[in-house]
Order: sequence, then C-alpha cells, then structure tokens
Amino acid sequence: MNFVIGLVISFGCMLGGYAAIGGHLHTLVQPFEFLILGGAALGIFVVANPTSVIKDTGAGVVEAIAGKGPKQKDFLDLLSLLHALMREMRGKSRGEVEAHIDNPGESEIFRAHPKVLANKLLTGFVCDYCRLIIIGTARSYEIEALMDEEIQTISYDKLKPYHALTTVADGFPALGIVAAVLGVIHAMGALDQGPEVLGGLIGAALVGTFSGIFASYGIVAPVAQLIKATRQKQLRLFILVKQTLLAYMNGAMPQIAVEFGRKTIPAKERPTIDEVENETTSGGAERQAA
Repeated sequence: MNFVIGLVISFGCMLGGYAAIGGHLHTLVQPFEFLILGGAALGIFVVANPTSVIKDTGAGVVEAIAGKGPKQKDFLDLLSLLHALMREMRGKSRGEVEAHIDNPGESEIFRAHPKVLANKLLTGFVCDYCRLIIIGTARSYEIEALMDEEIQTISYDKLKPYHALTTVADGFPALGIVAAVLGVIHAMGALDQGPEVLGGLIGAALVGTFSGIFASYGIVAPVAQLIKATRQKQLRLFILVKQTLLAYMNGAMPQIAVEFGRKTIPAKERPTIDEVENETTSGGAERQAA
C-alpha cells in the first residue's frame, strides 16, 4: 500500500506541478523515447545477470510491493517450532529426534507449523543444525562460526536482486542522456522545418533525459531499497534460529533458549515474554492435539 501511495504522490505532484506552470501533459508522452530508455535498461539488466537472478528479482519485487516480510506470527511460529524440537532433543533418543529432522515433511512438529515448513531454506537451516547438535561432537563456538558463514552466504544470495536493480538505477540517468542525444540527432535532420516542428522534436528529446532521471531516483532505486529491507527482515528468521540453538547448546532450558531468540526479533514485531510462553506451551500443545 505504501508503494502505491508513494507513486501516486510522486506522479501527482510532478505532473500536477508541470501542468500548473502551463506545461502540456501530452508533450511528455513520447513512446519511442520510453522504448529507447526502457529497452536499453532491460537489455543491460539481462546481460549483467544470470537467469536465476533475473527470476529472483521478479520475485523480490513482488515480495517488496506486497510486504511479504515476516510478521509477529511468523516469528512466534518459528519460536514454537524450535521450542518443540529442543524439548525433543532434551527428552528423546537420538533416533526419535532424527525422525523429525531427516524427514520434516512427515514430522508432526514441522507439520504443526506449515509456514515454516513451506520455507525450504529455513527448514533446511533448522534441520542441519539440529542434526549437528544431536551428533554431539561440535562445540558451540564452532557451530556459531558455521552459522555466521552460512547466514552471510544466504544474505549474499538474497540481496542479489537489490544489487542488480541498484546497478540499473545508477545507469538510468546516462541512458536518459543517450535517448536525448538520439532525439537531438533526429531534430538536427529537421533544421529546415519551422520553429514549431523543431521545438517539438527537441522537447521530445529532453523527455528522454527527464524520464531516465525520474526512473532512476523515483522508481527503480526505491524499489531496490524496498527489496533490501524486505530481504533483510527475512534474514532475521535465521538469526533467531542461530541465537536460540546456541543458547540451548550452552545449557539453557528450551523456554530460556527461546528468550534468546525473541531478543533478535525487530522491536515492532517482537512478541512479549507472555505471548511467547503461551505460544510455546499451550499453543503448541493445542496444535499437536489438533
């Protein structure tokens, strides 16, 4: 919603101000300038990025505009899942715990938290480190170093769309100049025409410069920043898992370990201690009974 409201304000003020000073809006409609500018930007984007990044950029744009970052309920679900797994690791045999982490799709614990299970990358992250914990040969500081390295790798992959769009945004003003120069070259071929015709051609050329600058700073760069914010918020789920499992490895009881994880949740989405306790005890029991 903020994305739509922001664009409405931006376009409304820009076009409204232009019309208020006597500008003719139809002059700004230059489809061939837009074709030159947009086509060049799209081509550069395709050249500079592999297919996987191109697809992920589309997914990132949808996530950013739709606001698909994790909400408080998502953090609570993950804490509840971790609490249930830690209780299993604390009270059950290795074989019983392995049944959950080797095949999470068939695990009652994971199936009680479908949103976590649907996130394959997060589910794999949880299962991998729970497996290392029950093997019992790795020290907590070794696990922490490994987690940090993996989270850094995940962050690098998750932010590729941000870097790709930022590069396009940086190039848009220069591409606008290219479109304008081509328009001026076209105008130079009409020097024998009247001032009205020549003025219209030069005006059309300048629309290319205007469009490139506005597309860069008014559309593409803000969308890239929105993708970055959304993806960084998604990474908080992995940091929550890291802090919770490390606390458990260092001897904390499951209910105390989830408090370590709760503290990593952004303040706006962070649940209270009572909400976490209710989710991990009564809430979890209700789901398993269902």
